[in-house]
Amino acid sequence: MERHFVRNVLLKALTLFVLFNLAWTAVSPDFAGSLSLYNRVWRARERFPFGENPGESYNLSLYNVNAMFESTTIDIDKRADEFRVIVIGDSSTWGTLLRPEETLAGQLDALGLTTPDGRQVRFYNLGYPTLSLTKDLMILQTAMNEYQPDLILWPVTLESFPRDRQLDSPIAANNLDKIRVLQKKYGLNLDIPADARSPLQKLFDGSIIGQRRALADLARLQMYGVMWSATGIDQAYPADYTPAARDLEADATFNGWQGPALDESKLSLDVLAAGIRAAGDVPVVLINEPVLVSSGKNSDVRYNFYYPRWAYDGYRAILSAEAAKQGWTYVDLWDAVGGEHFTNSAIHLDPAGVRLEVERLLPVIEGVLR
Repeated sequence: MERHFVRNVLLKALTLFVLFNLAWTAVSPDFAGSLSLYNRVWRARERFPFGENPGESYNLSLYNVNAMFESTTIDIDKRADEFRVIVIGDSSTWGTLLRPEETLAGQLDALGLTTPDGRQVRFYNLGYPTLSLTKDLMILQTAMNEYQPDLILWPVTLESFPRDRQLDSPIAANNLDKIRVLQKKYGLNLDIPADARSPLQKLFDGSIIGQRRALADLARLQMYGVMWSATGIDQAYPADYTPAARDLEADATFNGWQGPALDESKLSLDVLAAGIRAAGDVPVVLINEPVLVSSGKNSDVRYNFYYPRWAYDGYRAILSAEAAKQGWTYVDLWDAVGGEHFTNSAIHLDPAGVRLEVERLLPVIEGVLR
């Protein structure tokens, strides 16, 4: 009798577990993002969660795009008196080695700008480290779908353009379903692997068991919200770091390309155009972000660690011509910041360098506001 009772209990438990997993699978995996305690219990983050050393930064990298958005200050109802500006891009936008208030979005927000009709201009940092226009497009599309921006600032750099490296960004590689939707919607020329999963595998991947890593990351993100709220620390700030190289190798290649001319067909200009289309009637200011211009060894061959001169000069010419052809609002700030203001990378600025960038951008932004 006892054996029958135990067997029945186990069978019921197993049935309930299977049914619960099926119910979970029927809900979009992005449902997990709505479990966020940020903006409810914890202070909202001022930029996307990203980090590899949670013990020091009270932060971590995860791949749930909705959960990322819902942990930040933008995840609130837009007020009638708000003019909402999003700033997308790479680690230079996100702000490596910068406090949130020292970033491009942070310094612009501190200006307290208003529109002629009296709306308060608010800037939101939606940059994410790693270099990929496709990653930027995914973030921009999510913002357009959910968060009603009135203006988009999009800093870019050549490292984000190579077509064969668009999926190198882990957050893009781990959101291929979203990328496939974007590819179909905008006709993107991207080499995205076909989804080879069987229906059974897809069912498993969407279950609680299949989602256990994502759910664990989400739980950890909530846990670190306590320390973020208490300290305002969301990345490690080392006392010493390796500065960006000023003395460079004599290597004149870029991405394995030899030159002397940059092949436009190898650049994801279609992804850039898709971002402008995704914005619809919302103005986009496209910004060629500042880069370190070295005067050290082999600076006649390379501007910096990333870019040989032939490739970067070709990129600037191509981007400028495309912007003029398409009628995009484009600002080229490539040499707007002196080399002394770059920190650990040829694209990472110190706070004073960001201020110089802000000064150059401010007239453009004020022109849009008018």
